[in-house]
Amino acid sequence: MWHLASLDAPTVAVTWALALGWAAGVRPPAWPLVVLALVVWVIYVVDRLLDARKGLADPSLHLLQARHFFHWRNRRILTPLCACATATAGWMVLTQMPSPGLRNGSIVGMATFAYLSAVHGGNRGRGWIRRIARRISRPISRLVPRECVVGVMFCAGCVLPVMARTSLRWPVVAAGIALAALAWLNVGAIACWESCRAESTRTRGTAIALSCACLVLAAVLAWTQPGCAEVVLAAGVSALLLAVLDAMAPTMEPVVLRATADLVLLTPLFLLAARLAA
Repeated sequence: MWHLASLDAPTVAVTWALALGWAAGVRPPAWPLVVLALVVWVIYVVDRLLDARKGLADPSLHLLQARHFFHWRNRRILTPLCACATATAGWMVLTQMPSPGLRNGSIVGMATFAYLSAVHGGNRGRGWIRRIARRISRPISRLVPRECVVGVMFCAGCVLPVMARTSLRWPVVAAGIALAALAWLNVGAIACWESCRAESTRTRGTAIALSCACLVLAAVLAWTQPGCAEVVLAAGVSALLLAVLDAMAPTMEPVVLRATADLVLLTPLFLLAARLAA
């Protein structure tokens, strides 16, 4: 099951990028969506491999789950696949992306590198790149929760293919903020379920609060930007489903719980299906 779970994150990312494009009235070409899927998959796999290495070296540093053991057992297959995916994405970016988009993408890329360095860099290691990354990332990691950084980077990756092709900047940004908050909630909820189930009430309350906030934001956007309002509403529905899932967490297997947590993020598929049917 975990070889399929690795595809959850890129599937969610592409779904939200398509939904944001539909809301803004643009249709992103195929290549940025392919790049987005490849990059998200590589980050997912690399993050799991680095977590597994850290946890196997010192179990007190990281609580390993089934997904970590799966990725570590298959590291000799996944590592060259990640290298090929990275090279393919890099080639597509360099040959297809215009200069403004390349600049924005570089900023997101450096932020991702800083995140991985902050979480997995440790205190050892040589090389000026690693030293610079640690100096930049340490203050950020102390001030900003890991889940928040993941949510912002995920949102940035989904929004970039759309922002370069639309003039509806602030509505797309508003929908992107809802997506970032949802991704933050998703990562935080999974971490809570895996390590501190006693705090599920707090997770549930946060999910309900986010759902209500998305409902208010959707109502504000509905007057002028109904497409963006529907995307924000989809984020609110996903947040509400996470609250329901949190209530059911004690009765569910961890593997099923995590897979379902990613599945409920695919609510924009209903919007895309309605558009195709229209």
